[in-house]
Amino acid sequence: MPTRIEWTDETWNPVTGCSAVSAGCEHCYARRWANRLQSMHQPRYANGFRVTLHPDLLEQPLRWRRPRRIFVCSMGDLFHGDVPAAFIRRVFEVVAVAPQHTFQVLTKRTGRLLEFVAMVPWPNLWLGATVEDEHCLRRVEQLRGMPAAVRFLSLEPLLGPLSALDVRGIHWVIVGGETGPGARGMDPAWPRSIRDQCVAAGVPFFFKRWGGSGPERASRTIDGRLWEEMP
Repeated sequence: MPTRIEWTDETWNPVTGCSAVSAGCEHCYARRWANRLQSMHQPRYANGFRVTLHPDLLEQPLRWRRPRRIFVCSMGDLFHGDVPAAFIRRVFEVVAVAPQHTFQVLTKRTGRLLEFVAMVPWPNLWLGATVEDEHCLRRVEQLRGMPAAVRFLSLEPLLGPLSALDVRGIHWVIVGGETGPGARGMDPAWPRSIRDQCVAAGVPFFFKRWGGSGPERASRTIDGRLWEEMP
């Protein structure tokens, strides 16, 4: 379905639901939306935020003729341990037969992603890892060697400095503060440091918003500039 996410055109959710794996999950927007949809008796969210497969949606992108960027599993994590390997393979099979589209897969479970390296249909697949603080930097290392058209990082919600971040082998970096109820703040020095590293390395940098609870929470500029670079 169409989306308000700035860096994609469409979302495709053959899997919904997830469970917390690190600090960035504490105020998960997808969990909040899933629970809201469950309370509204939306059939696809009858299970709330428990991992749920939707095999009837597997071929949905094949019906979209106009090329578009598609965010896969915006309401869950494709590589959650409760998603069968056979189902993940079926998702990749759809990606492989829809070369007109660009598929963007984002995960916190890069360790499991490594199990599927041999079948990744890399020409039209962007693979990303969410990294919210320095405790999650291992995800960058696991992503770095993956065969994908684009390897990207979503540093959102950014919850701490990433002084040890290494963007070698990374094609795109997204940074954003936390939003929604109870949002934790982001020190301005954190995204500035990441921006400077990306500029020095020639890596496209995309800044979503400051977040937090202050008056600048919806602002999308750093030092007066809008950063919306794409691979």
